[in-house]
Amino acid sequence: MGVRFVFLLLIGFILLTSCSSGRVARTARIETVINTARSYTGTPYRYGGLSRSGMDCSGLLHISFQAAGLQIPRTSREQSKFGKKVGIDELRPGDLVFFAAKKWKRKVSHAGLVTEVRGSRSVKFIHSSTSLGVVESDLSTGHYRSIFVRARRPKY
Repeated sequence: MGVRFVFLLLIGFILLTSCSSGRVARTARIETVINTARSYTGTPYRYGGLSRSGMDCSGLLHISFQAAGLQIPRTSREQSKFGKKVGIDELRPGDLVFFAAKKWKRKVSHAGLVTEVRGSRSVKFIHSSTSLGVVESDLSTGHYRSIFVRARRPKY
């Protein structure tokens, strides 16, 4: 009985530590993606751009995920099909958010990365805006809420 108990305890310990180390690695990758995106704050918008001299919204996400050793599609439309669908009320840092240029059309044309969540009424995301370049915005503002299309949770 004693040997069996110790064996089960050891197996339980191994399972717990392997799960938590996976969680730690996932958290570190999410932080790398967010910190990389934030390092581009102020970079001007440039359609198709992938550098500090200029980048578009999907390029910002592409480069930021690359920094964490992760690959995602290059365009916002393809990125909007990548990962698991999540509701707007389920968002957490590292999730991707997608928008349409016109609220009455549901065609994805813009993408961002969730950076902070402080309840359902305050969700910050970083993106490359055509007018402001790379900035963090609040999803709860009327403009972004009205053109929001969907959210995805990539596998980290």
